[in-house]
Amino acid sequence: MNEIKLTQFSHGGGCGCKIAPGVLSKLLASMPAGIVPPDLLVGTDTADDAAVYRLNDRQAIVATTDFFTPIVDNPHDFGRIAATNALSDVYAMGATPIFALAVVGMPLDKLPPEVIGEILKGGADVCRDAGIPIAGGHSIDVLEPIYGLVGLGVVDPAKVKTNAGARDGDVLVLSKPLGIGILSAGLKKGLLSADGYAQMIRWTTTLNRAGALLADIDGVHAVTDVTGFGLAGHLLEMCRGSGLGAEVDFNALPVIEDAAALVREGIATGASTRNWASYGSDVVLPADAPEWQRKLMTDPQTSGGLLIACAPEALEAVQAAILTTQGAPGKVIGRMQAGSPVLTVA
Repeated sequence: MNEIKLTQFSHGGGCGCKIAPGVLSKLLASMPAGIVPPDLLVGTDTADDAAVYRLNDRQAIVATTDFFTPIVDNPHDFGRIAATNALSDVYAMGATPIFALAVVGMPLDKLPPEVIGEILKGGADVCRDAGIPIAGGHSIDVLEPIYGLVGLGVVDPAKVKTNAGARDGDVLVLSKPLGIGILSAGLKKGLLSADGYAQMIRWTTTLNRAGALLADIDGVHAVTDVTGFGLAGHLLEMCRGSGLGAEVDFNALPVIEDAAALVREGIATGASTRNWASYGSDVVLPADAPEWQRKLMTDPQTSGGLLIACAPEALEAVQAAILTTQGAPGKVIGRMQAGSPVLTVA
């Protein structure tokens, strides 16, 4: 089992295998208008993290699905990362997960049952840590290994946190450091150190539990999680949904140490380039910014952190919620500001 390298079966791992945002926008634009019942509180309009459907005045169902190809070779770690990433969308809406369904696609002629079993066990271990069961799912025989979850949660309809409610002057907080895509590229090239791999696993398997606590903080106006479109892409979605611009202090960005070193050496994923091609026209970088800074801003994060827009007076409570759930308070990286939905990097 240890001789199997899962990444050899995938053309792009983790959230780096997502369809580029520009292409996805065109695909979604071709979809016919569907039924939008009044109790569908969050649908596809603002590219939010999950759908939200109101059941009654006190309860709403949050539903999402997320799955991808291997980002690491270890099957148990792959399962843990994929499950953590999928549940992140539930937490990003301010909800508490209640159960999950497994999404499984495996090349049965290439992977022995014990390897597939370890992937499933990794996902189950994360769900157990989140306090929920995997109550079912679906599996198929495919060419590349695919694993993920359908995640379902509950939230008070009055406390739903979307990516579209930010206000002028809000502080931007990022709960996890950047660099996961860069580390994954380093891993594929055999350049990732043991400590770098340990940091990669640490952050990609840290549940974004703080999201459920943010629902009870009045000054939290918008939340999203940073995944395949990179920090710049997901912040731009927040800008568009809120009708505001944003400014980020590049030097304030938290970055995993090994990723910072690798990206300066030119190590990055192809998804970073695709991301920039999709939305780079809406990002203003300093004229003398080196290319590696652009690659970091567009680096696809697998199981990335929460990006939170909150009133300055709510900052202490927000960082306390993050500290309580993951052992570090997150970092203030910028602010929302009036103007067109453009991201300015200072």
